[in-house]
Amino acid sequence: MASDPDPDRLRALEKRLAKASGAPKPERTRPAKGFSQGEVAWRMVLELTTGIVLGCGIGYGLDRLFGTLPLFLTIFVLVGFAAGVRTMLGTARELTAKIGAAAPDKEGN
Repeated sequence: MASDPDPDRLRALEKRLAKASGAPKPERTRPAKGFSQGEVAWRMVLELTTGIVLGCGIGYGLDRLFGTLPLFLTIFVLVGFAAGVRTMLGTARELTAKIGAAAPDKEGN
């Protein structure tokens, strides 16, 4: 029936498996230490939304105060959008700088 396994072949197979499993696995890139890509995306969405909501609230409040309903609301929604985009871009620059500082130089310099 079945013969005993060849010990030399088993040792050779174990060596090949150890060599294959000992190979370094490629590291996953991360946006910044401690943050996943989903967390960074949500942070940017919240920054943009917060700017728009604050602009909307301030504009609506001023319009109710002065009785000019669409004027200040429109202006401050646009200002809030611009502030949100600016904050988002600042976050992107900050995370890019952290990634650049953490990544080793590929050219060896």
